[in-house]
Amino acid sequence: MTDALYDVVGIGNAIVDVIARAEDDFLVGHGLHKGGMALIDEPASEKLYAAMGAATIMSGGSAANTMAGVASLGGKAAFIGKVRNDDAGDAFRHDIHAAGVQFPTPAATSGASTARCLVLVTPDGERTMSTYLGACVALGPEDVDEKLIEASNILYFEGYLWDPPRAKEAFRRAAAAARRAGRRTSLTLSDSFCVDRYRGEFLDLIRTGMVDIIFANESELHALYQTADFDTAIKSLSAEKTLAFVTRSAAGCAIVDHGAVQSAPAAPIEKLVDTTGAGDLFAAGVLFGLARNMPLQRCAGMGALAAAEIIQHYGARPETSLADLVAQSPL
Repeated sequence: MTDALYDVVGIGNAIVDVIARAEDDFLVGHGLHKGGMALIDEPASEKLYAAMGAATIMSGGSAANTMAGVASLGGKAAFIGKVRNDDAGDAFRHDIHAAGVQFPTPAATSGASTARCLVLVTPDGERTMSTYLGACVALGPEDVDEKLIEASNILYFEGYLWDPPRAKEAFRRAAAAARRAGRRTSLTLSDSFCVDRYRGEFLDLIRTGMVDIIFANESELHALYQTADFDTAIKSLSAEKTLAFVTRSAAGCAIVDHGAVQSAPAAPIEKLVDTTGAGDLFAAGVLFGLARNMPLQRCAGMGALAAAEIIQHYGARPETSLADLVAQSPL
């Protein structure tokens, strides 16, 4: 196996985030499930956007956020995702390049517009997302740069992208390329609704060894094993003989290392502002550490620091150098 040129390459939805504050009554009035993520069509997206208050617009997308986090930690990251050749697509490409992430996927020249995610943040910091996938669904196996995959220490894939059939083909092609090159593969379960829809397929990816590293939060883990009891779910995950990181908000995370379970603390914060991107940035810290062969506790500690930075401001991209935060931390 040759030395990797990149620490991590991510495959995911290329999305522009539109973030606004909202009260709980607004969510109820628009039939939105607080804390969840719902897929909507373009007309519904335009209607909800028109009803939202003053908004901040910035590039997002789960795996793209994670790659921006890896770069902020001082790592070398690349991203594969689909945008349209429109203003939003140009903004996404500019932002991810500015974050230090390689993004070689060509833009679509026809079809749906670039995806956008309408993020409503309630006073308690919880985010509720309504996503128009747009051009994201055009991602296919032809967009997978196998040389890029082979040159990356870890391949990272977001569960949000498991809906479009051709995106599944893209992941399978990328995973096969990673396997041939002796690289590791990782998957974030993304959301409990993704797990409910694709539980069998996600478990198959784990049990067949197509995925080496799993990221989930408590609700996703409960959905995966169809239990409301955390200890029962962790026991089931331990039996899979894989490496997994399960985030538990202020309670930190559980690390499941091929049957052995340990815990790691969350990083302290001054004020919770917006939980958007917390899981994405946690994964960034962990993946960077794993790519550099660091101990699991240090990997989780960097993930916790990155998550803590992101939840203290609006938006899911770091505003402070994560490498500097790690350097100043007693990890």
